[in-house]
Amino acid sequence: MLMSVTFWLIAVALGVGLCYKMPALLRASRNPMARQVAGLLAAGGAVFFFAAPSNIVRLNHLTGVPNFSAPWVYSLLTGFCASCLMLIVKWRGGTTESLRRTTWWVYGSYGALLVALWICFSLGDHHVVRTRDLDTYYATTPWMREMIVLYLLGHTVAVVITSALLWSWESRVRGTGWLRAGVVVLGVGYAANLGYDVTKLTPVIARWNGRTDLDWMSTTLAPPVAALVGLLIALGFILPHAGETASRRLAARREYWTLGPLARALRTVPAASSPVALSRFAPLQLRLTHRRTFVRDALRHLQPLIDTAQRDRDVQARIAAGVKPARAEALADAAAVSAAVERLQAGKTTVVDSASAGTVSDPITISRALRKLHTAPARQPRREGSVTTS
Repeated sequence: MLMSVTFWLIAVALGVGLCYKMPALLRASRNPMARQVAGLLAAGGAVFFFAAPSNIVRLNHLTGVPNFSAPWVYSLLTGFCASCLMLIVKWRGGTTESLRRTTWWVYGSYGALLVALWICFSLGDHHVVRTRDLDTYYATTPWMREMIVLYLLGHTVAVVITSALLWSWESRVRGTGWLRAGVVVLGVGYAANLGYDVTKLTPVIARWNGRTDLDWMSTTLAPPVAALVGLLIALGFILPHAGETASRRLAARREYWTLGPLARALRTVPAASSPVALSRFAPLQLRLTHRRTFVRDALRHLQPLIDTAQRDRDVQARIAAGVKPARAEALADAAAVSAAVERLQAGKTTVVDSASAGTVSDPITISRALRKLHTAPARQPRREGSVTTS
């Protein structure tokens, strides 16, 4: 029962990966890469779903054919192997002719393997139902033996080629962040697949030599290795999409939070008032767009009240006091904006010398400086046109 639950969970994980890819597939239904990924994830999920021991029993009972689930699961695994090879080939790219030739070679080879599996099954004696140890139990049975060897060799060849292509491709995606992380995880997953093949082939070969003491590798060790492989492959496909989405959301939340001090400082600017009221439960991107627009309109309204001459004197004073130039400019901009808000509240429409009116740096820099101004202790008396630091 535990193994069935584990395999169901892996199938669900692969299904989640498919759901992550589904929006891209719907947006670009003619994109062969999107279709390839979707097919691979669907095939992988089907393999783990039908390989669960409880589902093996149900399928055998439903069809009325002893061990029918064996060639069925092996067929799904064969399709999964072909999809893996084609996905990596298409990822790496190439000429149209070379891709077409490779496609025919892969699908032709694994299609022939698929037919051979069912022929061997139909010719073999498989009347004794085996739910967990079919590979070792029938390792010496004519035709069933060939079926088992064919699916394992087909899987091993696909894993070796896919692993080699992934690791050779890894060097080409360095510096791409989440994409590289996904490729590395996929590479580890497919490399671990070799461990699965070893745990399956070793006891089969041992059976050919009359040994049964290694059967535990197929019945006890192979299933958790397969589960680990499934998790890594699912994670490898989910990671680039989920990571990029999380990064974008984190960046949006950071910008929204960073603009907070400036937005609060400008809330009394009439032109910045917006008739649209957004709750804190509104989508983050919508709230960020609203805050950006609010800040931009307010700064534009304050432009005639910003004394850039005083701002430039403030910059020089801060630099003379030992503040780094970039930080001095940011603090001076924040002080200039605060002074402009005070002038607006006092009923002024322009600075005393209109020729000195102007703009300041970007809103995010100003907002960060405002936060520091509001939290810094007072060190000097307030000058005309500047903001207090208390």
